[in-house]
Amino acid sequence: MTGRIRVPGDKSISHRALILGALTVGETTISGLLEGDDVLNTAGAMRALGAKVENLGGGNWRVHGVGVGGFAEPAAVLDFGNSGTGCRLVMGAVAGCPITATFDGDASLRSRPMRRILDPLAKMGARVIDQAEGGRLPLTLKGATDPLPIEYETPVASAQIKSAVLLAGLAAPGETIVIETEASRDHTEKMLKHFGAKIVTKPHGDHGRRIVLQGQPELEPCHVAVPADPSSAAFPMVGALIVPGSEIILDGVMLNPLRTGLFTTLREMGAKITEENKRDDGGENVADLRVTFSALKGVAVPAERAPSMIDEYLVLAVAAAFAEGKTHMHGLKELRVKESDRLEATAAMLRVNGVTVDIEGDDMIVHGMGAGGVPGGGEVATHMDHRIAMSALMMGLAAKQPVRIDDSAFIATSFPGFVDLMKGLGANLGADLS
Repeated sequence: MTGRIRVPGDKSISHRALILGALTVGETTISGLLEGDDVLNTAGAMRALGAKVENLGGGNWRVHGVGVGGFAEPAAVLDFGNSGTGCRLVMGAVAGCPITATFDGDASLRSRPMRRILDPLAKMGARVIDQAEGGRLPLTLKGATDPLPIEYETPVASAQIKSAVLLAGLAAPGETIVIETEASRDHTEKMLKHFGAKIVTKPHGDHGRRIVLQGQPELEPCHVAVPADPSSAAFPMVGALIVPGSEIILDGVMLNPLRTGLFTTLREMGAKITEENKRDDGGENVADLRVTFSALKGVAVPAERAPSMIDEYLVLAVAAAFAEGKTHMHGLKELRVKESDRLEATAAMLRVNGVTVDIEGDDMIVHGMGAGGVPGGGEVATHMDHRIAMSALMMGLAAKQPVRIDDSAFIATSFPGFVDLMKGLGANLGADLS
């Protein structure tokens, strides 16, 4: 694999740019927006809630917002497809408005728990009118007429819980406070500040943060430049590390330290990843990453690193399969409540292709087989999960026998153009993939 590419815009920032743009009064412009299904569903939800959202082409978008607390009651169900992030963040924004909205999604999203989001929103005055068993979708939420500010300590490190509370807190008077014992990704805080909100973040304990938001601001419309997504960059990065002779450059990748746990781990394994042309883009640090085929070795990945790489363990497991020795990943409980039970699905992906994997509680241990040592030849059940699909395809690039997946349709939810970009680097992904 050789060449230079730019992976799509960061999904987390794309969701937030649309939502916060819709909560301003005036025109917000966005460049580099990820135009995958997940983000497009969030754009559709903003339109349904009364904002004017326009696609100008080439990743450029324009949003005319309705102001904090200004969402209109939607005429139809808000369908988020496969996107837990879009659904949960919009629940937070709706919870601060005196409207009723029904949230739904595909079969995968319907299986995912929403109670951890709904509990703090209920403390702020929102009410669940109807829900599927276990607090799941489809779910009807009635926002608060007079939202209450709260102080809330998140039960797990979750940017989605934190963001939902902060978005609801925009419409509440006084201070809304979120306390994290383990810091999660901070894109919402940074973007709130970018839009003019008064928000202060301070350390809390050894690894946590205390975030204080002043409610009822008048958010200022602005421009958001979306950097390249480090979670998407992970796939061609691992592909280049395990395919002999590879050297690629990934342009403009975001290097927010709360998102780069995978890069740290791969370097500990011996990966050759160098940063070039470091710069600031839209409040985030970015750089071009040069990635070269490397002889990898197994390592222990500490549990406290999980929040900074929770979406990347699947493709890390692929890198670990081609490393010498065991890679022990600690504290992966959160993987069980993603698009699928990603812990079990990742183990199954490796096992069906001849790799030994142990699961001990919430830990995963991959017994590496060295460069070129993975047998391959299996068909991977993707469980409608885009990251399983892409991880399995990367494994197939360096396995002795081709690796098949049962469904590639869901890749477009987060990485439109994935197959064409990878083929442009010389990856052999098969004629039947598009």
